[in-house]
Amino acid sequence: GKLGRYPPWPGKIVNPPKDLKKPRGKKCFFVKFFGTEDHAWIKVEQLKPYHPHKEEMIKINKGKRFQQAVDAVEEFLRKTKGKDQASSHNSNEEKNRRNSSEERGKQSAGEEKRKASLSEGKSKKGTGEGKKRVSSVSSERGSKSPLKRAQDQSPRKRGRPPKDEKDLTIPESSTVKRVMTGTVAGFKWPPSVSEPVKDSDPHFHHLLLSQTEKPAVCYQAITKKLKVCEEETGSTSIQAADSTAVNGSITPTDKKIGFLGLGLMGSGIVSNLLKMGHTVTVWNRTAEKCDLFIQEGARLGRTPAEVVSTCDITFACVSDPKAAKDLVLGPSGVLQGIRPGKCYVDMSTVDADTVTELAQVIVSRGGRFLEAPVSGNQQLSNDGMLVILAAGDRGLYEDCSSCFQAMGKTSFFLGEVGNAAKMMLIVNMVQGSFMATIAEGLTLAQVTGQSQQTLLDILNQGQLASIFLDQKCQNILQGNFKPDFYLKYIQKDLRLAIALGDSVNHPTPMAAAANEVYKRAKALDQSDNDMSAVYRAYIH
Repeated sequence: GKLGRYPPWPGKIVNPPKDLKKPRGKKCFFVKFFGTEDHAWIKVEQLKPYHPHKEEMIKINKGKRFQQAVDAVEEFLRKTKGKDQASSHNSNEEKNRRNSSEERGKQSAGEEKRKASLSEGKSKKGTGEGKKRVSSVSSERGSKSPLKRAQDQSPRKRGRPPKDEKDLTIPESSTVKRVMTGTVAGFKWPPSVSEPVKDSDPHFHHLLLSQTEKPAVCYQAITKKLKVCEEETGSTSIQAADSTAVNGSITPTDKKIGFLGLGLMGSGIVSNLLKMGHTVTVWNRTAEKCDLFIQEGARLGRTPAEVVSTCDITFACVSDPKAAKDLVLGPSGVLQGIRPGKCYVDMSTVDADTVTELAQVIVSRGGRFLEAPVSGNQQLSNDGMLVILAAGDRGLYEDCSSCFQAMGKTSFFLGEVGNAAKMMLIVNMVQGSFMATIAEGLTLAQVTGQSQQTLLDILNQGQLASIFLDQKCQNILQGNFKPDFYLKYIQKDLRLAIALGDSVNHPTPMAAAANEVYKRAKALDQSDNDMSAVYRAYIH
């Protein structure tokens, strides 16, 4: 298989860590890649048997790391050869039986067809997936999927899968089970789209959303290892291969980076940009916050205009639409530093009208603009695990690649300016409403004589179980409302989401009700606490 510049790579199916959940959707295996420390869930369609494709791989890959990986495979094979002789004998018997049965009549064609579609169809039988399926990128030799090519080219027995995969088989070597080459799934992209972003971190995903007239969205994943899950509707989502991995393989851009706004989110972002080797100039309204980052190697900018004029790409992350406008249009603001070629990336969560206005004034001066609000909190910002929603200048999005890899685990490109703002408000509307519902449930449990801890335990065993649910409930149970996401900002996002609904005459009654509860919490002086402090609005 082939996706952009990424070749096949030898790997071995291993048992995943106990605390690592298996992804939903199509059947996949947890694979450890030889010669590296990388590992990922890989769809069964993307796996080929090692031996039949060994020479093909060696021809494609000439690098030193790949040769080391092949050496590691061969060493593994030598060590386990004796153990697998018995299974090799069984494989030959099975092959003979299958060959003799094929000679009996025309039924063999139908049988082979069923076998070829086993991995594709059998998993669908139990999950109710639709007829549409994700297509693997075609190889240079034809358009067959990696799985089907492997079956056509290899007469070897299908090895027995792990115990939890009894209804699924993959083609494997008869000499050593569980050794295969992993290929990467991808999606065909219109010819107008450029090549994949370079220096891509294997644990980071760029998701490019093509906003065409087609009802189904189209993603291109620029990553070495990923998991693709197809829902019943045929829509596609792409999830992180290893959300616990550190972004250790980033090649930082040589462009000078500026950053304006060192709040809960901005501080973690700048710290990770510096850790990954970027050259960063910082500015904050209260200059004392810059001191820590100067000690870490950042440069100090005296005004937003100075930062923009001395840097190639300037990011900003401030609190609300007013702050975002003041930062650009105010005295010594961003706009005064913009000249042709300068780049501005606004990461603030604001409304679409505000970001569109800012984009227009930046572009009118010859600048390039990208909106890139982030989904996450202080902890995720510190960990470099934010989700970035970008829209605007596609070339600038690609120029920001190493920066986004340093600060986040996934980025989405959503098309024209305003789309990211709308999507971000919808995401935070759902999150804010859910937080209010959690608080409502915990207080109702309390006043009806039920244990709040038991309620949390029950929720954590059900389908609502999530890190967000557990952390926010723990905050409430412990009375710890140290801000991870300011309550005043989630209320702002709810207000803007309701206004977004108003602009298209779409009802948002759940968000409206939640917004009233947050407003009461603000009246109780909870603005600068975490959003979980909305709990206090329910206490009589």
